[in-house]
Amino acid sequence: MTAFTVAIDGPAAAGKGTVSKAVAAHFGFAHLDTGLLYRAVGRKVLDGADPLAAAGALVPADLAGGGLRTPEVAQKASEVAADAGVRRALVAFQRGFARRCGGAVLDGRDIGTVICPDAEVKLFVTASPEVRAARRYRELLEGGHAVTPEEVLADQLARDARDRGRADAPLVQAPDAVRIDTSDMSIDAAVARAVAEIASRRGDG
Repeated sequence: MTAFTVAIDGPAAAGKGTVSKAVAAHFGFAHLDTGLLYRAVGRKVLDGADPLAAAGALVPADLAGGGLRTPEVAQKASEVAADAGVRRALVAFQRGFARRCGGAVLDGRDIGTVICPDAEVKLFVTASPEVRAARRYRELLEGGHAVTPEEVLADQLARDARDRGRADAPLVQAPDAVRIDTSDMSIDAAVARAVAEIASRRGDG
């Protein structure tokens, strides 16, 4: 089977990870949450590693480690992602994954614009900051983290500003990406919309 790349971008807590996993499972594609790359680097930096050295030495096993979903790691991941050197060090890893035989889904911030500008399908999954913060707040509470809605929203807005304002590979919607706004959409509806778009591009019956 030939390569077929689906690039899914969007801000934090928009639902792109859930959509990505669902469509990968539907079509039998491999899936890579590229945010985990930066979280893994962030985890190493919190443990005292140099950002560039951590990015250059990253291996798949690092993505399976525990503790990558904490607020502290998320914060550090957002910071190291703004480092152009770190981003360059992780490009080859992502592009190699994207062109594997059998199809691949990658989700992140710059997949359709920088990592895979020639992807067969590009989606931009988004939602309002307030909706995304409310989702993240529920996730953190369920994970046992002591946070307030106001703190989560403030952190959300700060992350958005860093992602959109960085000089290297900022978060923007690719001109040819299909926008899916999940603010008032169920996850099932969002997945159905994504599946339909991918099936159309593949020429499925």
